[in-house]
This record gives sequence, structure tokens and C-alpha cells, in this order.
Amino acid sequence: MRALISVSDKEGIVEFAKDLVSCGYEIISTGGTYSLLLSNGLKVLKVDEITKFHECFDGRVKTLHPNIHGGILYKREDKNHSNEAEKLGIKPIDIVCVNLYPFKETIEDTDDFDTIIENIDIGGPAMIRSSAKNFKDVIVITDKRDYKKTITYIKSNQNSIEFRENMMIKAFEHTASYDAMIANYMNKRFCDSFGQKKFIVGDKLFDTRYGENPHQKGALYQFENYWTKNFKSLKGEPSFNNMADISSAVLIVSSFKDKDAVAIVKHGNPCGFALGSSLVDSYDKALICDPLSAFGGVVAVNGIVDGVLASKLSEIFFEVVIAGDFTKEAIDILNKKAKIKLFSQNSNRLKASDDLYSFKNIEGGFVYQTKDNIKQNEIINSIKKSKQKATPQQISDMTIAYILASLTKSNCVTYVKDGVLVAIGMGMTSRVDAAIAATNKAKKQNISLIGSSMASEAFFPFRDSIDEANLVGVKSIIQPGGSIRDDEIIKAVDEYNIALYFTNTRHFLH
Repeated sequence: MRALISVSDKEGIVEFAKDLVSCGYEIISTGGTYSLLLSNGLKVLKVDEITKFHECFDGRVKTLHPNIHGGILYKREDKNHSNEAEKLGIKPIDIVCVNLYPFKETIEDTDDFDTIIENIDIGGPAMIRSSAKNFKDVIVITDKRDYKKTITYIKSNQNSIEFRENMMIKAFEHTASYDAMIANYMNKRFCDSFGQKKFIVGDKLFDTRYGENPHQKGALYQFENYWTKNFKSLKGEPSFNNMADISSAVLIVSSFKDKDAVAIVKHGNPCGFALGSSLVDSYDKALICDPLSAFGGVVAVNGIVDGVLASKLSEIFFEVVIAGDFTKEAIDILNKKAKIKLFSQNSNRLKASDDLYSFKNIEGGFVYQTKDNIKQNEIINSIKKSKQKATPQQISDMTIAYILASLTKSNCVTYVKDGVLVAIGMGMTSRVDAAIAATNKAKKQNISLIGSSMASEAFFPFRDSIDEANLVGVKSIIQPGGSIRDDEIIKAVDEYNIALYFTNTRHFLH
């Protein structure tokens, strides 16, 4: 029995090779892997001893040879294949253990195209695909985490087709994701990331109990290990819908960097938010906007939940609390709530991903775009369009309102007062409906909007929203501008003595 080993990531490979030898395998290897195994006392055959042909072209051609691929690909139970292999002097290779040139690390370390090209693996993917194709006769290993599992399988002497199928699937996933990474990089370099093909590859982290509804299947797939690094379950398993709300909530509070922000999210939209003097103060104020909708929602705490905050959180039902972290006292208190789920990022503050692109499923495909990021200078450099100038407090409130509006489903209007979201209307088919829905809800809850700041993620097409803002006492407004009726909007705010600022950047969220 023979095993071919050629790996870039050499962690654990010496121990694995020794285990294979103890199971009766002869080892074939190449380059650095060969040298490492040899220096650790293993008897190893060099690939060119099998091919009878020296590697050439600076190592570009090493394993692309019939004695290698024939030994992997011929079907052992096929008499014609076996006879041909014997006639050609090709011996079987029963295990192929390969991981590929570090292309991802290379493009992160350098922009030199010649270096990048040389780190595109050719022989490795070919051997992986060959062995995966012939998985009934060849065990293919592409993940170092499978070394121990493979040895256990070999020692059990059970020819489990399920094991081989799983290894085959992982192998094809490995080469597919590798090729996708290369294609995406080339498109980024030469086609501004919008080539004829777009490959979206995620690593599965876990299954959810179901999808959006019980009759649907669901799972979480991650980019760049973001969730592995930044998601720790302390209590409960997240559902499909939980993950969507957690993503929205974390994105909102992390936009405020090192500030004590607390957001409450329901169905992907904020129904509460505040920046207070402490996390406890922020939480208390976040409940002001819409305590009814907050019930059963997702709370994101941009910091560490202590016993005092945990006690307050336990007073009403939240499905999820995600925070930078929790003290032991906080966990003990919240564990008494049977249905609450607790997740942390094991850090002082919450962190959003660094994704550069976003996409959305539509019937028959998906639309793909560069990610919409709210730049701080949009607000700092916003242009005063009114006669009235905003006060420092109004500028602070407009900043919060603008960030919240930009991260809420369009059409959206937000109202913020003293760092607290006091009213919000979102996902409406007209902007004035969003404005009125927000103010009507505030009235029902006896929330005063007098002196509040208002934001919209896109321009106001008519002055009707400004008229509504005046009725409830709004004193400053921030919006992108760009309507053919901007002059009417400016005239309206000057009539009402309201400060108005344009950012000149729209943030639709559909």
C-alpha cells in the first residue's frame, strides 16, 4: 500500500506519516514535505523515483505524470484497468494527502503578480481531483483535522463508503473553493471585481433547526472565519432568523465604535437604540422608542454585560442578547430565564465583519455590489442648506439618526433626541408614510419629539415629510438631498426655522 503526501501546511504531517507507516503504507512525497519527513527519520520515496522523470521548469511540473495519476485513477475492480496498469508498470497509490499552495496568504502579503502566479497550485488540485474521482479505491485527505479520523478508519478495517464519500466531497469542495478564490482575485485585479462569473464561497459553521419557517432547512455559512472568531454561544442555539437579527444589531452598535451603545432589533430593523452615560443607561433609554416591539427581540450590547444590566434585561422577554462579553454574575442571572439565548464575541466591544461586498438573492440569481459603508466624513462634511444652524447636540443626534436610518430598511425616517431613538418608521412605500407612522406611534406612547433630530436615508421627494416634522417639533434634519424639489424642501425648513443638512450620499437598504 502506498500513500502520496504533498502539503504546504505541514502541521501534524510527520505524526500522520508515522501512523501511516505503522499501518503498512509506503510513503511517496515531494519537495519540502519529502525533506521534512526524511529529516524526521521516515523512509520516503521521492516522486521522481516513481515517475522516472525529474521535476522541471522550476518545480512547475512534478506530479503530472501517468505513473502518478494512473496509480491514483485506475479502477481496481476493473480487469481491463488492472491489466493495463500491470502492462504499463503502474503501481496503485491508495492514499493522497494534499493541501494546496497558500494562494490566499500570498495575495494578502504581496501585489507582485509574478509571485502570485507562481503560488497557483497545478499538480495539487489535479491529484486531489483524481483521487476524489476514484474515491472508492483511494482515500483523499485535504484537511489536517482529518488525519486522526483517517488513521482510525484504516485501523478499523471497515471499507465504509460513507467515510470515503465524505472525504471525496470535502476534496471537491476544497479544489472548488481554491479555484473560486483565484478566479475572484483575477476578476478583482483585472475586471474591478465584476467579471463574467462571480463565486461566493462560505464555510459551514452549523445547521439551524430550520430556516425562516419550520418547513425550510437552514444553516450558517461564514466568510473568513468571522463567526468562528466572533461568536461564542453561552446559552441556547441561534435560529436562522436570530442570525439575521444578530447581524443587523451588531452592525448598528459596532458603528459607534467604543461608545456604550445598545440596540434592540426586531425582524432586521431597530425598534430601540440609545447612547447613554453607561450601558445600563443606554439600555433603559433604548426601551423608550418601542417597548412593545422590543418584546421577543434581539438586544446588542456594545460592551460587557454585568449583574446590574443582566437584572434589567431579565425583567422582560428577549429572545437573544449578544454582547462583547458577560460577567459570571450576569450569566448566572440570565441563565434563570429559560428561553433566552446568550452569545458573546469574547471581547470588550462588538465587531462587525470587514466584508467588501454584499449580495442579495433574487428569483433566478443574485445581485452583487460593493458593500455600502457609512463614512464618517459624510456627516462631518454635510452641507448646511438652511438659514438655521444646528446646535452641537443636534449635530450629535443627527449623526445617530443618520447612521440608524442608513442601516434600516427603506423607505425610512428616524427621530433621535438626546442620543435616544424616539421614533422610527421603516420599510414603507412612501417616505411621508414612514414619517407619519413614526410620529403616530410616538404620540400613542406619549413620547415627545419636540427638539428631536430627524434623518432619512434618501432624499425627501416632497415637502410633506417636512410639514409632518414641524408638527411634532423637529428642530434639525439630515438627509442626502438630490431631489428635483430640493428648493421646496429648503424653503419649507426655513419657514419652520429647522436646520437642514445634506450629505449627498444615499443609503437605500432593500
